[in-house]
Amino acid sequence: MTAGSATDIGIVGLGVISRQYLDTLGGAEGVRIVAVADLDASRAQAAADSIPGCRALGTDELLADPGVGTVLNLTIPAAHAEVALAAIAHGKDVFGEKPLAATLADATQVVDAAAAAGVRVGSAPDTVLGTGVQTARAAIDDGLIGRPVSASAMWISAGHESWHPHPDFYYREGGGPLLDMGPYYVTSLVQLLGPVAAVSGAASRSRDVRVIGTGPRAGESIGVDVDTHLTGILHHASGAISTVTMSFDGVRSTAAPIEVHGVDGSLIVPDPNMFAGDVQLHLRSGSWETLEPSAGYADAGRGIGLLDFVAGPARASGAIALHVLEIMTALSDSAASGVRVPLRTTAERPSLVPLTPASDWRSL
Repeated sequence: MTAGSATDIGIVGLGVISRQYLDTLGGAEGVRIVAVADLDASRAQAAADSIPGCRALGTDELLADPGVGTVLNLTIPAAHAEVALAAIAHGKDVFGEKPLAATLADATQVVDAAAAAGVRVGSAPDTVLGTGVQTARAAIDDGLIGRPVSASAMWISAGHESWHPHPDFYYREGGGPLLDMGPYYVTSLVQLLGPVAAVSGAASRSRDVRVIGTGPRAGESIGVDVDTHLTGILHHASGAISTVTMSFDGVRSTAAPIEVHGVDGSLIVPDPNMFAGDVQLHLRSGSWETLEPSAGYADAGRGIGLLDFVAGPARASGAIALHVLEIMTALSDSAASGVRVPLRTTAERPSLVPLTPASDWRSL
């Protein structure tokens, strides 16, 4: 993107998460939303009517439109690869919601197709670019905890059917707690400790039916096709070892979302599903202290990764997303086989995000 220009964005998928993207992108100078598409044509038209200069199109129309430079793919996980591959076939860059695709084979096809076409792929989660994870990353990089040795990540929930009016896809291929919430935690661990060389996992499923708790379908039963609890061990290439627990089969936990332990100190990392939060440090002597934000996009929201992507750094890259998806896929494979699984992919830790106020990132 050249100075003073804006990237023309077409959005495919206008579900619940799209509102956060529209709020972030609407106030940014580096992008211009020129087209939207959704299976619900009336929803697409309503979104277009609220955005100056935006058109409501069919999905195929949008993907082929020469006026769209980058496609923002906010469809359900099962459609991620299909939409991304079609956009790539039309020579467009693609930035999508997580996971990169519902399966590792599909995600690999997306990354390979983009490389062959000379276009770029990026993927959420971009929450890891906020001041929470980035401040923790800066503390590790600055040696505050000494050599990192281990980390733990935990997310426990009773399941999304308690609040989501249409939770079906959380319990289909491409869903489950690992693929739904795991990307936030696993991507954070890769940001903090670097790529993973091998994994070991164990998984279970508490029941085969869930009951929707809210909305027009309240009381309706839906089938469960995926494991709903997984615990895993990540063997980082650096030598550090992480443990991960993701579950739709609990209720609540008092554990910190992420802890990182080094030979000289420990860190508590805030919820990686959020952009900000307190990072706490405990050295050998003393007590827990809260670190001032020292890195990351301040006051950011979903969509900041797309702004970073079109501006050039592309820290929420397809390579990171592919590696994270392989980590999660390998955890499930290991859980099924009982065998430690070595990984084939890797990814460099992206560069640290300098502490960037909203007034600056809105002009990216």
